Amino acid sequence: MDHVRWMAQPTLHRPTIIAAFTGWNDAGDAASNSVRHLIEAWKAQPLAEIDPEEFTDFATVRPHVRLDAGMTRSIVWPTVGLWSASTPGGDVIMLLGPEPSLRWRLFGEQVMAVAGKFEATMLLTLGALLADVPHSRPVQLMGTATDQAMIERFDLQRSRYEGPTGIVGVLHDAASRIDLPSASLWAAVPAYASQVPSPKAALALVERTCEMLGCPASTARLVSDAGEYDARVSAFVGDDDELIGYVSRLESLADSGELDDDDDDEVEEAVASEVTDESRLNSDELMAEVERFLRDQGNA
Repeated sequence: MDHVRWMAQPTLHRPTIIAAFTGWNDAGDAASNSVRHLIEAWKAQPLAEIDPEEFTDFATVRPHVRLDAGMTRSIVWPTVGLWSASTPGGDVIMLLGPEPSLRWRLFGEQVMAVAGKFEATMLLTLGALLADVPHSRPVQLMGTATDQAMIERFDLQRSRYEGPTGIVGVLHDAASRIDLPSASLWAAVPAYASQVPSPKAALALVERTCEMLGCPASTARLVSDAGEYDARVSAFVGDDDELIGYVSRLESLADSGELDDDDDDEVEEAVASEVTDESRLNSDELMAEVERFLRDQGNA
């Protein structure tokens, strides 16, 4: 843990690690905002920081200049932080920051060393992707794991992905090497609202995370923000006749399948190039959409 700067040394009992990163796997800021919400809701305390010097391309993820009340300048570096909290469902460590640009294996070793120090029992990563889904319907979630016990316990799907990956995939590989069970949750964010932060997707990730961990968290603010999000997106959709028709077709597809994410029943998704009644996708195809998303990012 040469690159971990400790800020506290709490006594934690076999915590779960929840991780999210800003960047390409954070559509609508949903994954990062879900972890920020949990940090606030659980009154988490700063635990450590991972020194960004070894892992960050500062020409891509720029540090910021800050002025204090006396107009003294200081640099705020883009750092991955860790927070800890004790909840009724157990102890948790939350990891949040920009996706590292460099030395991913070494970064993974730092995170796994933290997991080993506290005898963590699970790694849960959160992500969000752009997809052809309507903003006006429940958020579609997909959960994957490779460990059969995890799949059965949390009603997840087995990950079969092959192709380019990001730091999330690297962390799951690092976890498997130390026999740390891991799972991943992905929320689908409407592609036509890609520039709008989605508290609705963040809410879905928070609720599913709390359900899996048995750790309740207040979601009143996210619920309120999600309502405002629906209204905001509906307003700009209403100004575009073509977009109105497109979203209407997505809504019809979503409604026709009686979507139930928690039971992994049929997940509806419209295909951007041609939306037809035959375009409906099941949960396996939503997983395929995640895989296509990852490959596209790898080829960007």
